[in-house]
Amino acid sequence: MAAKTKFRGSFTALVTPFKNGSLDEAAFRSLVNWQISEGTNGLVPVGTTGESPTLSHDEHKKVVEWCIEEAKGRVPVIAGAGSNSTKEAIELAQHAERAGANAVLVVTPYYNKPTQEGLYQHFKAINDAIGIPIIIYNIPPRSVIDMSVDTMKRLWELKNIAGVKDATASMVRVSQQRAAMGEDFNQLSGEDATIIGYMAHGGHGCISVTSNVAPRLCSEFHAAWQKGDTKAALAIHDKLMPLHNNLFIESNPAPIKYAMTLLGKLDEALRLPMVPVSEPTRVAVRSAMVHAGLIN
Repeated sequence: MAAKTKFRGSFTALVTPFKNGSLDEAAFRSLVNWQISEGTNGLVPVGTTGESPTLSHDEHKKVVEWCIEEAKGRVPVIAGAGSNSTKEAIELAQHAERAGANAVLVVTPYYNKPTQEGLYQHFKAINDAIGIPIIIYNIPPRSVIDMSVDTMKRLWELKNIAGVKDATASMVRVSQQRAAMGEDFNQLSGEDATIIGYMAHGGHGCISVTSNVAPRLCSEFHAAWQKGDTKAALAIHDKLMPLHNNLFIESNPAPIKYAMTLLGKLDEALRLPMVPVSEPTRVAVRSAMVHAGLIN
């Protein structure tokens, strides 16, 4: 077992800002610096939150490069490199490695619904093509398939499989995966609302949507948890819980982009088929921002 990871704490699943239909490089670079200054422990560009499905490959690669350049090694970068085409996933993963990413995040192939053996062969092919760690992104609500613990255990035997971004929202799964793979298998939550339970079951951190707008609070939650101050962690969790809920009333990343406009961080622009959120969702997101103390 070679390329393992010890990612801990709050990793932000970065949004991708747009302006006039194009990537907004200045806004993106500014976000990277703000995230780091606010205490975020790591960055994850071009995942679901980064609207990877509607970025061209050239745009995808640019965003990864900008993130790594701007981070300047201050925090690790886990670059999104998933596709439902194994060949495309390999190309994106190889680019991320050349660009200097610390690891890649590879989603289970969506739409084509591979079997567990197909999942194994997909990730093995990517493993064999690169030399940096791979975080499996298991998100059944979006990809339709659920990677089993047995398949993860098989993959864990490969040199670059390092852990999982677990968006199953199942607390049981964390313990099952820890029992099967051990403590060195790097378990990161992909569901903000379940984070306190996830950590209690032995998780190591979170790849967070909420931390786009509340990076300091999210990092403070993990710092408190790591110190064993569960009372302080619970207080922060309660402060963030309305955001964790309301940022998913409509499909991510539309609500989080609206929330970020309230902080003046970017334009609300999304790419079709994503559209701006409805007025009731705006009210709910704004209310959650006030509850968290992010706006008046």
